Amino acid sequence: MIRIAVLGAGRIGRIHGRNAANHPDARLVAVADPHAPSAQELAAATGAEVASLDSVVERPDVDAILVCTPTTTHADLIERGARAGKAVFCEKPVDLSSERIESCLATVEKAGTPLMIGFNRRFDPNFASLRRRLAEGEVGEVELVTILSRDPAPPPVSYIATSGGLFRDMMIHDLDMARFLLLGDEPVEVHAVGSSLVDPAIGQAGDVDTAAVLLKTARGRIVQISNSRRATYGYDQRIEVHGSKGMIRAGNVHRTTVEVATAAGIAADPVQDFFLERYAEAYRAELGAFLAAVKAGTACDPTGHDGLKAQRLADAATESAQTGKPVRL
Repeated sequence: MIRIAVLGAGRIGRIHGRNAANHPDARLVAVADPHAPSAQELAAATGAEVASLDSVVERPDVDAILVCTPTTTHADLIERGARAGKAVFCEKPVDLSSERIESCLATVEKAGTPLMIGFNRRFDPNFASLRRRLAEGEVGEVELVTILSRDPAPPPVSYIATSGGLFRDMMIHDLDMARFLLLGDEPVEVHAVGSSLVDPAIGQAGDVDTAAVLLKTARGRIVQISNSRRATYGYDQRIEVHGSKGMIRAGNVHRTTVEVATAAGIAADPVQDFFLERYAEAYRAELGAFLAAVKAGTACDPTGHDGLKAQRLADAATESAQTGKPVRL
C-alpha cells in the first residue's frame, strides 16, 4: 500500500486526491493546502487528515507526494520530495524556466527517486490507442501530425498574467503529445504565430489567445498544432496522423452517443465542455501508471526530461511568435 500526500487541494488536487483515495494500491493519508477550507473539504471527503505543507513532505508515513500546487512552487516541492526520498508526481509544468527545470532534475537524479510529470493526455484511452496503433505500424511511417486543442472559454486575465503564456500553459500539452506521437523523432525547428482574437484584455496582458505552430523533425516529419481559447461548441480535442499507408484519427468525445436523423439532417449531442470531464478517465489511468511504477520500482513515464523537452518547445514557440522567425533547436 503506497501512502500518499496531496499538496494542493484546488481543482486538480481534488481530482488526484479522490483518485488516490479510491485506488486499491494507495491510501491518501494527508492533504496540505494553505487554504484551510479546501484542505478540510478534501480530507473529509477522502478520509485523510489535514497536514501542514511545510511538514508533510518529510513525514515518515508518506511514501509519495502529488504536487498540485501553483506552478511557481513545483520545482521547490519536487526537490524537497526527492531529498526526503519520496516518489513525486507533479502536474505540468515543472517550472516556467527551462534552466530551473534542469537544476531541479539534477537534484532528482542525484537523489535517485521516482518523478512523473502530469501530461495526462497520454493516458486518454482514445489517444493512447491511436499511439499504440501508430507504433504497431498500422498506417505506416508517420508523415504529418495534426493536433487541434480549443478551450470553451478563456481563463480570467488575472490567470494569464502568471501562466507563462499560451504556449507554455495551454499548448505545452499538445507539444508533449506531438513528441508522444512522433515515436522518438524529435522536433528540430519551431515556427509559431499568435493573435489576440478572443479577448482584447489577453493581448493587453502580453499574451495571445489564438495560435498555430509548425514543428519539423530531424527526419522531415511535420506537426501542425492549432490552439484557441474559445470554442463555442465545447471542448475541442482532436488528433489526426497521416502515414505512408493511410490515416488514423481520434475525434471529440460527445456528452452522449445519441444521434437524431430527420429530414433536416443528422444531429448529435454537443461535445463535452470541460477538461475535467473530458479527461476524467485519463487522470485515473495516469495516477494508476504512477502507482504501478512506484510499486514495481520501474521508471515513471512521462519523465522529468519529457517535461523539460516540452518546455523547451514552448519556449521556442513563444520566441518564434514574438520574433516572426522560425527557431532551431
